[in-house]
Amino acid sequence: MFVLRRAGRELCATGLRHRLRPGERATLDRRVREALEGTAGQGPGTLVGALPFEPGRPELLYQPEQLLSRELPPRETGAGSMGLFSDRDLREIPSRAEYAAMVERALSRIAGGNGLRKVVLSRQVVLEAAQQPDFERLLAILSLDPDITAYRLDLQPDRGGEPRLLMGATPELLVSRSGRMVASEPLAGSIPRGREPAQDRERARALMASDKDRREHAITVEYILDLLAPLCSELGSPGGMGLRSTATMWHLGTRIEGRLKSADAPTSAGLAALLHPTPAVGGHPRDRALEAIRELESHDRGFYAGAVGHVDSHGDGEWYVALRCAQIEGPRITLHAGAGIVEGSVPDDEVHETAAKFRAMLRALGVTDKPRQAVEAG
Repeated sequence: MFVLRRAGRELCATGLRHRLRPGERATLDRRVREALEGTAGQGPGTLVGALPFEPGRPELLYQPEQLLSRELPPRETGAGSMGLFSDRDLREIPSRAEYAAMVERALSRIAGGNGLRKVVLSRQVVLEAAQQPDFERLLAILSLDPDITAYRLDLQPDRGGEPRLLMGATPELLVSRSGRMVASEPLAGSIPRGREPAQDRERARALMASDKDRREHAITVEYILDLLAPLCSELGSPGGMGLRSTATMWHLGTRIEGRLKSADAPTSAGLAALLHPTPAVGGHPRDRALEAIRELESHDRGFYAGAVGHVDSHGDGEWYVALRCAQIEGPRITLHAGAGIVEGSVPDDEVHETAAKFRAMLRALGVTDKPRQAVEAG
């Protein structure tokens, strides 16, 4: 099953008719067009799925048996939780001290004069439950935040056995295409929400005033504008940079909108492949950042910080950055979170930022207070 839920609407795909053939990421747009042309009139004219973080890894895209788009009833208030875990179930990879040391090494690279301006470093929280989660209930809890897009993707839709899923609640639109209109809304530069209204307002003001975070954000916006500009007759960010919020975080965000020069421009999937990974999840320049991530991180990101979405036979579709996510394999759940490292980053602050980004999923899963405080203490 594949599900996207946002702003009172749900796109739900079930079954599998045809998998996209593998190939180089640079050929994704052509492969998508060929697949949709080859299956015209045979089931839904849409592919759904995800791109992994690493550009060299194969995508998971397929044509479902059935596709349903529908309006959802108003979201309920008062989020519950799964209540699956106790304080002995949580393990951090790497530990907070090891992550701080990773940030120090990244800062040394940035200061080393090799051209690296930003690198995003991630860490994990691994949970072992006594039983498999209730996936529909978890998705419903994640969907309660009106400022996110909740998603579910079966990572082995054509196989039986123990379920393997990617689930999450992302605040970030990588790219969308509707006809010739294209949009992206990158988020870069973040701070945890305050526990009290006055503290929350002060943190929002501090983020807007932060030179370090504004520089981090500008790197991502410039990158996306530079890549989209050759394809567009009109392109800009009319609202400029502003604050975006979720239940747990404040972010700096910029809405980018453009008009493609031609209806033959890349499909939404092709645009996603062009942009991904942006500096918001990888770093800048891309190749140097990816090299640093491979050397500094000891774990496999998989589909974390990749892109999840859909593309139809007209080339239209939406792709979201796979953030605030968990990979679920039976009762084992692996959470991911990352922080952008630039000149001026403080290792302890980056540890706290990743801890805050874990919070939405931890709350949904019902992790007891003791381990949650350990993670949030960073």
